[in-house]
Amino acid sequence: MAKSKQIYVCNQCGSQSPKWAGQCTDCGAWNSLVEEVVTERKLSAKQSGYAGMDDVSIHALESIDCQEQSRQTSGESEFDRVLGGGLVAGSVILIGGDPGIGKSTLLLQTVCHLSQNNQVLYVTGEESLQQVAMRAKRLQLSSDNVALMAQTHVESILAQVEKQKPQILVIDSIQTLFTDTITAAPGAVSQVRESAARLVRFAKTHQVAMFLVGHVTKDGSLAGPRVLEHMVDTVLYFEGESDSRFRLLRARKNRFGAVNELGIFAMTEAGLKGVTNPSALFLNRSATPVSGSVIMVSWEGSRPLLVEVQALVDESHLANPRRVTVGLEANRLAMLLAVLHRHGHVATYDRDVFANVVGGVRVHETAADLALMCAVLSSLNNRAIAADCVIFGEIGLSGEIRPVQRGPERLQEAAKHGFTRAIVPLGNKPKKAIEGLTVVAVSRLDQAIEAVFRGD
Repeated sequence: MAKSKQIYVCNQCGSQSPKWAGQCTDCGAWNSLVEEVVTERKLSAKQSGYAGMDDVSIHALESIDCQEQSRQTSGESEFDRVLGGGLVAGSVILIGGDPGIGKSTLLLQTVCHLSQNNQVLYVTGEESLQQVAMRAKRLQLSSDNVALMAQTHVESILAQVEKQKPQILVIDSIQTLFTDTITAAPGAVSQVRESAARLVRFAKTHQVAMFLVGHVTKDGSLAGPRVLEHMVDTVLYFEGESDSRFRLLRARKNRFGAVNELGIFAMTEAGLKGVTNPSALFLNRSATPVSGSVIMVSWEGSRPLLVEVQALVDESHLANPRRVTVGLEANRLAMLLAVLHRHGHVATYDRDVFANVVGGVRVHETAADLALMCAVLSSLNNRAIAADCVIFGEIGLSGEIRPVQRGPERLQEAAKHGFTRAIVPLGNKPKKAIEGLTVVAVSRLDQAIEAVFRGD
């Protein structure tokens, strides 16, 4: 009989331990060990997937054919942008996001478009076939050539895929699958890891483009072992609130395109539609400027994006004043406030500071430093910054203003949207004048404050 044993597996790194512990000894994550019952089985070479391994040959690197792989359009320009220009044969794409944010809707739209020139198979493990068909009918999609299958058994799925030979395969979702080689319940760390490994190996061998839908935990990360993200070629995350009309799709990993590329979609009655001018979407430029609001140019993947950074500084009645951020890094705000106190001679240690990026966008780059500090000063002094002024730049601990990447492209984007004045680092001052845009270059924090609130 097969022997069963109880082990504890870390859902972050996948390491195994014979007993439970509060902290994983390998990766250091807390409360990440989950209990699993594993039954040891002896499998044949065919069952284990290692048949024919003796035929593996070694090739010289210079002899490998490096022709650029052709890409297929998904039917949506924003989705193609996040993928790096389109879908590559043999690629495995993992899409995660909160429930109801639009993962299945986007993939159903994509496979219906790709089915015009490809054979596609949509495998659903959570919804019934009728639910998927009703969604396609509601979105008025042309789904005549889309094949559906409701199955969670990996071996059965691969058997049908080998029989049907589709070019596009969708698995919704990876957490519902199970394989006979593991006795743990579906969704367990070992089941997710082994099921994904077999699917990825099949996709690479048969050049099948595969989409995997992944659940997320309450902190927004993908559920299951961390190694799941290492197995796939592309990891995409849906951002934004589920009750909002707009959805943001960000690439966290991409072997075929830019990392941190951002696609912006609007949820309509006909499904997700790409936003062609995202900068105009996040700007709400009122006729009367208000204090605490600054426009900056963020660089998302391969394009500039104009966003509004807001700050609110209020008197604090707490022993430890609050530092709250939405769309920005909280630790960086605390550090910048210390720089503002030391080199700008402005104290906020007795005040609550709240910072927000309008529209649900998350700004991860340091180019938001100068705009954030100007927004804090604007709110603190109740002095509005001109609505036609755009600000960006990184602030160092010694109060210097450091240049950021893609400075000329950021300024061109600002000029295109009607901004007439820009305060930027000295290293980002353009060599040629930009028509309609006055650029003020600064090298120190005090110079930036002077330029913002007291003119040139």
